[in-house]
Amino acid sequence: MATSRYARSPVLDFGNNLGTSDAVNTIRAAVKSGVLKTNDITVRGNERLDTLAGVAYGDARYWWVLAAASDIGWGMQIPPGTIIKIPDISACLSLVG
Repeated sequence: MATSRYARSPVLDFGNNLGTSDAVNTIRAAVKSGVLKTNDITVRGNERLDTLAGVAYGDARYWWVLAAASDIGWGMQIPPGTIIKIPDISACLSLVG
């Protein structure tokens, strides 16, 4: 039997809700209502959500926060010109954790 490629991936242990659809919906609603302030960047070339999260937060595993805040779905690769909303990670984690 094959082992999952995620078997050795670290698990975020800040709470059971992180990375779930509940957390995503909470972050999206908070951004749309203005509860979570964001810094916006425009994707240039060959950028991915995980690399942008690594730069913004120091941890690529928070790519889903950028996806939720930007309301762009779950794709890692995003086309140039896409506006990415970067909320404060501490505020996000306190909302969903």
